[in-house]
This record gives sequence, C-alpha cells and structure tokens, in this order.
Amino acid sequence: MFDRPTGTGERALLVHIDFPTVNHYSPASNIESALQQAASLRDEAQREFYDLVLSAGAEPLSFIKGKRVKPEAKYFIGTGKAQEVKEAVELHQVDLVLVNHQLSPAQERNLEIMLQCRVLDRTGLILDIFAQRARSHEGKLQVELAQLSHMTTRLVRGWTHLERQKGGIGLRGPGETQLETDRRLLGMRIKQLNKRLEKVRKQREQSRRSRQRAELPTVSLVGYTNAGKSTLFNQLTKSSVYVADQLFATLDPTLRRVELTKNLSMVLADTVGFISDLPHDLVEAFHATLLETREADLLLHVIDGHADNRDKHIAEVNSVLKQVGADETPQLLVYNKVDLLEGQKPRIERDNSGNILRVWLSAMDNSGLELLLETIAEIFSQDRQQKQLKVPASAGQWRAVLYDRVDILEETYNDMGDWLVLIEATSRDLNNLMKKAGFSDLVIDTEE
Repeated sequence: MFDRPTGTGERALLVHIDFPTVNHYSPASNIESALQQAASLRDEAQREFYDLVLSAGAEPLSFIKGKRVKPEAKYFIGTGKAQEVKEAVELHQVDLVLVNHQLSPAQERNLEIMLQCRVLDRTGLILDIFAQRARSHEGKLQVELAQLSHMTTRLVRGWTHLERQKGGIGLRGPGETQLETDRRLLGMRIKQLNKRLEKVRKQREQSRRSRQRAELPTVSLVGYTNAGKSTLFNQLTKSSVYVADQLFATLDPTLRRVELTKNLSMVLADTVGFISDLPHDLVEAFHATLLETREADLLLHVIDGHADNRDKHIAEVNSVLKQVGADETPQLLVYNKVDLLEGQKPRIERDNSGNILRVWLSAMDNSGLELLLETIAEIFSQDRQQKQLKVPASAGQWRAVLYDRVDILEETYNDMGDWLVLIEATSRDLNNLMKKAGFSDLVIDTEE
C-alpha cells in the first residue's frame, strides 16, 4: 500500500521528545514539586514506550531523547533533532524509527523521506501490537477496522508518484488517480467491516440477555495494561488464558462462570487493558468488546500496586471507561502485586463506617483471592431482602426453583399442608422471580 524504502526489518531506533508541563508562574515553593512530578511522568512515559516496542517484537538499538517548547510543523521533533536521528539511523543501520508521539501524515512522510527508512508513530505501534495479538474473528475485524481508519489519512504518502490516468483511444479510464481508487476501496472495506461488527454487537447483546435470563451478575476485569488482570482471571476461574509480562498480552475478551457462595455465582469477563493516549480509532473499533464493561454489574479495577504512577494509571482507565459510557458502573479497586510491596499483606481496606474501599492481593502468589471473593459476595449481598412465602402443595414445582436460586432461612408446614418458607435473596434475584407467573401470589409478608 505504501511506497516504503526496501529492506525493512525489526531493528529500531526510538525517539521521545519532552514538552514543558510546568507553570513557571507558580509560587517558588510549588515549582520544585512540579518539576519532580514532571520528571516522574517523563520517566514513566519513556519506560512505557520502551515496553511497547518490546511487545511489538522490535529490537531497540538506540533511544534518542530531546526537549522542545512545541512540536515543529514539518518534522515534529525539529530539524536539528531529525538530523541527529538520521546520523543514528546510518550509524546503527536501523530499518525502523519509532516516535513516541502522534504524528500527522505529512510529518511521518517528511521524516521517511529524510531518514530513508520506515517511520511509525505511537498510534501505528499500538495498532501493530493489536494486530499481532488478535486471535478471534471479532478481534481481527476490530483491529482491521482500526488500521484502515488510521490508514485512510496516510494514503497520500504512497501514491504521490502516480499521475491521473491518461485519456485517449484505448486509454480512457474512470479519471481517478490511484490514490482516489484506493480511498474508494478502503471506504467500501470499512463499511463492510462495520456491518460485520454490527452483527457481532447483536450476538453479544443476545449473549448478555441470555446471562440476564440466567440471573447471573456479570463482573468485568478492567485496568491498565500489564496490571495482572489475566493472571487474576486464571486464578479465579482455574482457566489458562494467555499470560505474559508484556503490554496488551490479552486482546480478545474471555468469560467464565465463578461460584461465590452456595447460591451465588457470577460471570467474570477478562477485557483488553488500557494505556495512556490510547488511539481513538481503537476505542471506537473495540466498542463492542468494551460494552462488556458498560453492561457489567460490577467492575474489578485491577491496579498494579507496585507501579510508581498508579494514580495516573487509574485516571487513564477511568477516562477510557467514560468514553464507552461505563463510568457509572460500580467499581471495586483491586490492588495487585502486593508481594512486591515491602511490609504489605493481602487485606480488605475499609473506611470508618465499614464500607469497602479496596482489596489488596497477589494474583501471582494466589494470596488474598478468598478475600476478593468474599468482598464481591458482600457487595452483591448488601441489598439482600427477606420474604415470607406460602407455597401450596399444588405448587410443588416452586420448591426446586427456590432451593436453586435463593437462600432458605426457615421452613415449616401448616395444617393445610402448605409450605411456609422464609427466603433471602438480592433485589436482582427477587425482581427476576417477581416476573415469573404466579410468584407474587406466594408472598405473604416482607421482613425489612
């Protein structure tokens, strides 16, 4: 598709530019703190970029850093820095330059012409990782849609050498340039992918309705990439979802049933991890997958408790959740990797009123998981209600239903042979039972 230099490979040179974030008009007492915070964020951004490159399978040979007041229009990184990168490209014989920023199509093309090698920005790098990780049919469709949406703005780079088709006898054509033809073909493919993904969305909606009919609450794991969601998922469900110490190890969502108590189960969903500056095209393409978070009854927000900037990671995750409309879904903060924190042990942290704030655990060591399950069960049990029922002998079919779906606290029989039973269940389960024909006739009293 693109007019790239030949001989491309995976030997990469990394480029990162820092832009000022400190308000120089701040009081002197705050400047030092702001500088320290900016330095911490800068180091975190560079480490994350390096991890992204490794996750993509590239071999980093050099890391060029710099500072600018604002991006340059032509090269983004500045003419002088671009010359420095060119010298490094020739020195290390690299085939690929990765820039930890979002470049415009023109900036990417200008850098490629100057450096005579492939140039990829942060968005293109993340898209490449997602393309490698996609395994399911749905995942591949979503990645392709994101790639094509990103590609449509960059087609001009590949076809600037082609002129409009010539006319004349035997040479008359549609009057399109190759660029226009490819834009039209890409547009047709994007429409086709959107239709297929709409079908996937309907299938997911049907699956969600089936789970609702089965009266099972859904819990989704969300969090920053590499926070340990898949490891926790495997420990809770005894599954073997792919786990690796790399960014975006999980791409395709996985759902499993987990028993909480005798009469309480849940469906646990493992979802794709988030990251700072997650490309908008990816958020849009993975909207069907991320709907699992919006439709969930509870979000387990898994946090790397050992990360230096975990508060920033929490903010990034909440930002993406807001984009997909899941910011109103109840959250439980789960601080993972407690085994890496000195003096910390698995525990449930509460406020002075006894309300749950967060759970500390280690998915790798399988420690604290029982505390998490207890906490989830407690959350789903907080709105439990008791009802007194009278089940006539002629309605014996209700015995199996009640024993299967609610907790039986007391049961006796009257002289007429009616079964008098005190049940306890969540509001969700009771509402579902109320929708069943004949159940409301059994209720004779409600205990607060």
